[in-house]
Amino acid sequence: MKRSTILLIIFLVFNMGYSQTKIYITADNKTRTATLVNNSATQKLVSLLSEGPITIQMSEYGGFEMVGALPQSLPTSNSNITTTPGDIMLYLGQNIVIFYGTNSWSYTRLGKIDDATAENIKEFLGSGGVSVTLSLNPGTGDIATTKTDKPDSETIYDIQGRHLVKQPTSKGVYIINGEKKVIK
Repeated sequence: MKRSTILLIIFLVFNMGYSQTKIYITADNKTRTATLVNNSATQKLVSLLSEGPITIQMSEYGGFEMVGALPQSLPTSNSNITTTPGDIMLYLGQNIVIFYGTNSWSYTRLGKIDDATAENIKEFLGSGGVSVTLSLNPGTGDIATTKTDKPDSETIYDIQGRHLVKQPTSKGVYIINGEKKVIK
């Protein structure tokens, strides 16, 4: 493989990771998507998630939020925020907070669970404590070992794990039939 091709692959993978706007949150075998804001905390979080999913033990606090510690601190840019259901915040640099109620405090905004209401977030997270997994892909498998269940047909996924119904028309990294990583 030519050096320029290798550098292009590295560039595309690096930039795709930092342009990530969606993450997957899984609790009790249910998965929701969340849209991230663009700041230094989310860029660092996406970088950590590019190494693999992160599981956090979360506990209920105050009757309006679930909170749990990340394995390492993220950069902060705190401001006074009044939260709404589905908001995902960073507290004290290392604690992820997911709200099913409202609160006003100084947080770093990370994002929001898509289509969140107080009821569906409370149902999603349950009460008491819950193990929550954050990931860049909806499944927990490693992209390099993912296999298709239809080896006779051409199955194409993009690097975020989205199934494509036709050949891609833009440059990027694609998985074809669960085995190849292709730059088009």
